[in-house]
Amino acid sequence: MPRSKKPLRLEVADRLHSAAIHLLRHARKGDVLSGVGPARLSALSVLVFGGPMALGQLAAAEQVKAPTMSRIVTGLKRSGLARIETDTKDARRIRVTATARGARLLQQARARRIRLLAETLGGLNGYEMDTLLLATALIDRAIRQGAGTK
Repeated sequence: MPRSKKPLRLEVADRLHSAAIHLLRHARKGDVLSGVGPARLSALSVLVFGGPMALGQLAAAEQVKAPTMSRIVTGLKRSGLARIETDTKDARRIRVTATARGARLLQQARARRIRLLAETLGGLNGYEMDTLLLATALIDRAIRQGAGTK
C-alpha cells in the first residue's frame, strides 16, 4: 500500500484506527449468540475483568452517564448476569458484581470472538503472523507508556 504525504505517526494512527474498528466489528458478529446486547456485554466485560465496582465507576469505564449505566445494570441483573449490592461504606452507593453465570457467558462470548479472529487470520503465513504478534506487543507498550505505566 503506497504511503500518503501524512507524517508517519499520523498515517499509522489513521490506518490502525480503521483496522481496529473493522476488526472489532468483525469480531462482534458472533456476539448475537450470547443473547445479550453489545452495551450489556461491554459492561459485563468491565465487571468480569475489572472486578466489582460502583455504578459511577462502571459508567465512567464505559463512557456513559450514570442513568444509562443504571438501565444497563438493571438489565444485567434481570438476566442474572450481575448482582447489585449496597456499598458497605456508604448505603447510598451500590456495587455491581458479575455473577458466575455472567462470567461464564462473557468468557464464552470472548472465546467465540477469538475463534472467529483466529479463523480470519488463517490465510496469513508465519512471517505475517509474527509481524502481527510483534505489532500487538508494540501497541500494548505504546498504550502503557501513554497511560504512564511501564
